[in-house]
Amino acid sequence: MEVATEAARLRAAAEAEPLRLPVNRRIDERHHAVTDDGLSVWFTVQLSPHGRIAEAVFERGGGRPSDEECRTWLRELLPGSAPAEAPGLPGARVRRFEVFERGPAGAVSPA
Repeated sequence: MEVATEAARLRAAAEAEPLRLPVNRRIDERHHAVTDDGLSVWFTVQLSPHGRIAEAVFERGGGRPSDEECRTWLRELLPGSAPAEAPGLPGARVRRFEVFERGPAGAVSPA
């Protein structure tokens, strides 16, 4: 699987149908990819009246995703951003990274 191509697909799907917070929190399969070696990658864009959140989630059934594979995907999913890793449980097989953008540029008008 070509990371750049698949990341572009996930990014386009997330941008085309962003989640509207707080009500639309479901993620569909267009926001999900599974690599040949079993890494699951989810990417969403979430909009609220106060800003925008881009979130990438990595999960591997056999163990925790490595720093390098997460960085490789994050460079493609969130170019030019500095995602922060959300705290997780010790020994968890899931890693979550987020970028918060505050203000009207990423916000949704309450409609």
